[in-house]
Amino acid sequence: MTDTDSPPPDDEAARHREKMRKRKAVQDARVAQATQEKGLLMVHTGPGKGKTTAALGVMLRTAGYGLRVGFVQFVKGNWATGEQEALKRFADLIDHRVMGEGFTWDTQDRDRDVAAATRAWIVAQEMMADPRYHLVVLDEINIVLRYGYLDVADVLAGLDARRPNLHVLVTGRNAKAEIIEAADLVTEFQAVKHPFQAGIKAQRGIDF
Repeated sequence: MTDTDSPPPDDEAARHREKMRKRKAVQDARVAQATQEKGLLMVHTGPGKGKTTAALGVMLRTAGYGLRVGFVQFVKGNWATGEQEALKRFADLIDHRVMGEGFTWDTQDRDRDVAAATRAWIVAQEMMADPRYHLVVLDEINIVLRYGYLDVADVLAGLDARRPNLHVLVTGRNAKAEIIEAADLVTEFQAVKHPFQAGIKAQRGIDF
């Protein structure tokens, strides 16, 4: 057999099995070493689309186990969205509170935005203190922190004081460095291509 010939099928299959055996051994060792359980602080940030959408997936997974979820939306206004309708079907497990009054360029009123963010943070703290909740999602809180509507030190203190087994997921672009440093899991959503850039409007079921 020359160097350019393909290996016999049996040899190729054997090499694949050996490669997967070694990979499994490494993965099994990592799993065996990961024995700690704790409530995670998770961050979805970055300029790409999908941060809240991914958070909804985590919420659905949690609810699937019959565990309670608190969902506080800091920015999005009280307009009709697909997730609102879907979450009504999980009303016994997911408490959804829309606390924002729309995007900042819509309100154009800093005092009003600060007041809305403050009310939302009070609700968020109440949820984090409530032992019924397994997961609390603070949607777009990174936005209000970026604009200084809430004090990042106060929010960090509240997050740090949460129950040891409570998971918290915060979303929004431009997450503060302090939040990223405190987090256990950070995922950055990158913007590669977006239909809005081509003049395609937001569409029901995809964007809202």
